[in-house]
Amino acid sequence: MSDPSLAVPDVASVPAPGSLRRLLRNPLGVAAIGWLALVLVSALLASWLSPYDPDEPAARDILAGPGSAHLLGADGSGRDILSRLLHASQISVAGAALTLLVAAVIGIGAGLLAGYYGGWTETAGTWVASLIMALPGIVALLAVRAVVGPSLWTTMAIFGVLLSPAFYRVVHAAVSGVRNELYVDAARVSGLSDPRIIGRHVLTVVRAPAIILAAGVGSAAIALQSGITFLGLGDPSVPTWGGMLNDAFANIYTAPVALAWPSLAIGVTCVALTLLSNALRDALERTAEPAPTRHDADDEHAAPPAPSGGEALLEVRDLVVAYRRPDGSARRVVDEVSLSVREGEVHGLVGESGSGKTQTAFSILRLLPAGARTSGSIVFDGTELTGLPAKRLTRLRGDAIAYIPQEPMSNLDPSFTVGSQLVEPIRTHRGYGRAQARARALELLDRVGIPDPERTFRAYPHEISGGMAQRVLIAGAVACEPKLLIADEPTTALDVTVQAEVLDLLRDLRDDLGMGVLLVTHDFGVVADLCDRVSVMRHGRVVETGPVDALFAAPQHPYTRALFDAVIATGEPAGSPQDGADA
Repeated sequence: MSDPSLAVPDVASVPAPGSLRRLLRNPLGVAAIGWLALVLVSALLASWLSPYDPDEPAARDILAGPGSAHLLGADGSGRDILSRLLHASQISVAGAALTLLVAAVIGIGAGLLAGYYGGWTETAGTWVASLIMALPGIVALLAVRAVVGPSLWTTMAIFGVLLSPAFYRVVHAAVSGVRNELYVDAARVSGLSDPRIIGRHVLTVVRAPAIILAAGVGSAAIALQSGITFLGLGDPSVPTWGGMLNDAFANIYTAPVALAWPSLAIGVTCVALTLLSNALRDALERTAEPAPTRHDADDEHAAPPAPSGGEALLEVRDLVVAYRRPDGSARRVVDEVSLSVREGEVHGLVGESGSGKTQTAFSILRLLPAGARTSGSIVFDGTELTGLPAKRLTRLRGDAIAYIPQEPMSNLDPSFTVGSQLVEPIRTHRGYGRAQARARALELLDRVGIPDPERTFRAYPHEISGGMAQRVLIAGAVACEPKLLIADEPTTALDVTVQAEVLDLLRDLRDDLGMGVLLVTHDFGVVADLCDRVSVMRHGRVVETGPVDALFAAPQHPYTRALFDAVIATGEPAGSPQDGADA
């Protein structure tokens, strides 16, 4: 049976019920919601709640005090204050909403694009935001008023444009901090398009700061609107809180109580927006306890089969990856590397840290950092990848070419359940409906040896162990039955027991799917246990390539012999060369 505590929704876009419970347990948040709901309902039902026509004057009621005829009194023209206050709520709330909408659409949209893509989009976005911030806001608004007249809606829309850099700066900074996170790379590798990655995995990181900023912008919009109409620069025919404040201020010595009602409406609404934003931030930012360490179920060990004699699935020829130094010279991190992977074969790419193994793997996936310069040829299943359009390459990733990263917990987005992160690539590449994709994901979780697939499907990443997280990533990688699997140090972060289980799982999946595997590792024990052929890298070059049996029996290059000597000096690796040769 599944643990009821893990029964959270598997739709990533729906906030967890715990967030709502935390919000409702916050007394200030509940009070803010109550006041804002009251203002909103009053604005929507103003026509039915108002006892009088808000624009109907009565000479006999000029500056009348609160009483049975007028609950809040009458203003300097004899109009009912309560009726005008209710109708003014419509205009003030709608004007603030317009400002917030314009600022959010422009600022958040530009911040997401600039933060995610960088480059010229970042330069242009930052330049425009700085230019807008340099404009004197009140002068710009007065200039607009002089051109278009006292239009409240135009004024609030222009104010939204002037406030958009605030959203841009916050969102740009947040997205820039996560665009190179491993779970974003994992989403790219799974074949998700940039718009889906931005909308699903990147947008979540700006949720809390954007909510807080939205409250500030809403408060500023209400205050500015009230200030403009208080100064008499608004449309006098439209009832607003600021216009009511102007009328009450003109009669402050005769009817001081009338000043309190619009002042309270403005002040309490701004305070309520700020309190609600803080409450929402606290509720939406999940805090997780460290997951307990646990061991996965033992898998039955199976001996590796003989190397397949299939045709070359991947051909890398004379691959060069270089980065420009500050002095203008180029530093090669991958230098004329050539290797091939056949169908059904596990090809090990081994070397010390910094030898260029991961850069080679990322070159195949076209996921190198900005600034990398490449040359050479990468042919996958008869298709040249180096000049392939981005859309076609996106379709290949996660479908025909899959990737398993070396840090399982960092490659799962903490904001979404395990199941939702498995379902989305399946639906993207296979066109399945939600129910069919869910069934496929549960089948995969069971296939990779997770004891309770339903529970793991509904769990968040912090609720599973590192070994289970690695199995989840393997399940996601093979979900679409790829032809080529690139595994980058898939066992580095795991203990010895779980490492052996993961290697057995990769071996079984290779047998079942007949896929080629490029295994990036620094561990000769893993190479001996799993690989058919191996290429040894040093300083960006492949110094030796050959069948595992032959290379382990008689390494030719001095660097390969030095690596074996180091292994022997420090102890036998997991899965000795002799075991690998005999298997």
